[in-house]
Amino acid sequence: MTDHSRRINGPFFPERDPDDDTLRLECGVFGVWDHAAASAMTALGLHALQHRGQEACGIAAFDGRRFHTERHMGHVGEAFDQPDLTERLPGRSAIGHTRYATAGASVLRNVQPMFADLESGGIAIAHNGNLTNFLTLRHQLVADGAIFQSTSDSEVILHLIARSRKARMMDRFIDALRQIEGGYALVALTNKKLIGARDPLGIRPLVLGEIDGRYVLASETCALDMIGARFVRDVEHGEVVVIDQNGVESLRPFPAARARPCLFEYVYFARPDSVVNGRSVYDVRKRMGMRLAEETAAAADVVVPVPDSGVPAALGFAQASGLPYELGIIRGHYVGRTFIQPTQGIRELGVRRKHSPNRAVLEGKRVVLIDDSIVRGTTSVQIVRMVRDAGAKEVHLRSASPPIKWPDFYGIDMPDRDKLIAAQKTLKEMEEMLEVDSLGFLSVEGLYWAMGAGERDPVHPQFTDHYFTGDYPTRLLDREIAEGRNTTGVEVQLSLLSA
Repeated sequence: MTDHSRRINGPFFPERDPDDDTLRLECGVFGVWDHAAASAMTALGLHALQHRGQEACGIAAFDGRRFHTERHMGHVGEAFDQPDLTERLPGRSAIGHTRYATAGASVLRNVQPMFADLESGGIAIAHNGNLTNFLTLRHQLVADGAIFQSTSDSEVILHLIARSRKARMMDRFIDALRQIEGGYALVALTNKKLIGARDPLGIRPLVLGEIDGRYVLASETCALDMIGARFVRDVEHGEVVVIDQNGVESLRPFPAARARPCLFEYVYFARPDSVVNGRSVYDVRKRMGMRLAEETAAAADVVVPVPDSGVPAALGFAQASGLPYELGIIRGHYVGRTFIQPTQGIRELGVRRKHSPNRAVLEGKRVVLIDDSIVRGTTSVQIVRMVRDAGAKEVHLRSASPPIKWPDFYGIDMPDRDKLIAAQKTLKEMEEMLEVDSLGFLSVEGLYWAMGAGERDPVHPQFTDHYFTGDYPTRLLDREIAEGRNTTGVEVQLSLLSA
């Protein structure tokens, strides 16, 4: 799910902090069908998916007669760790959502699950991903009289379901899916069914699990592990799974297509203990580090990860290079949000709230610093300075992913291209800006090797990798219209899109 507050003019919200160098995956989703502890189990599942969204969360439950919903700002533990949860959210079926927002858009009206009471019954929806034709659809719906309560593209899906001419709820749901484009994983709850859907290319992940003979849907397998559920299988790309009292039914409403799952799930977003599309995230990240050592060797004394996402790659780098692995940076886990500070100097101290140098490891050493990726470079240069201040003799920065040169439109809150350091500077210029003795990136070919996928097929790439290659897996209708490259659709003003 993405709220489009920084892409739509009007009474919405401003851009993110320009010094924020954090990649954010917008959401995590979870659902359980016909279990006595549905809402409590959903809360536990959301705990496991907290890394996918830390600004808000919500649960919708159905008790056989009516829906009960709660949506809160803040972490899952703050919202749903109370003993009366099953009394507040009664019912044997529930779905949940945990989300990020762009800066300034953390408002309750954008929090999911979103609910609508339709003629055919109630429906609650939780959405991970981003619709690339959101503005076009929204423009059409508003022109037809629709009234929106949020800036979320998830609300578009509810409107499409409500306006469908189909008689059955499932047919309405599929009718809506056929009109949306982009990357998404959806869970929906009606008074008769739990539904899961994945976009035709499988860009965003969704898995099916089982506990006590009851079925569960989740963004990642780590959520199944949290509740003691058994992994059954991945929901396939372009598949809609329908869970009810008769079991699980699989529907294929889209034309056959080759899967192209998102590589950034492996680079950064998924938890290392998850298995995504049959691949252990931890193993892939270690292999990334091993290949990085082969491609960008450095004369150094110690390998140090930028915690936490750089840890597996640093382990692989150390093993492949024969250099010792040490925790030269200690991460603080209780810092809360980093708010914008009034001066650049004070703002730069914010990195020390999250990372502290381990001087005993760093002092007098030639350090290979391993990070998962480099986006703007603003956080990287602060960490490099911190390592040097702790006495490091040399700092050799290595990225366990290829250079990020293109923005994302499928659910990652990524800066525009003019803010991506690798899109604007040469390797030498980046070294100077980041104040490092050397800089190296994993190659695209190396990343495909780490995935066990062989060589990248230039005609039909095996993965969604546009942030490295510029090869977008779908059309980007809203941008095409805004840039005048598509004149067949509804005219969407250029001012509706950020650059």
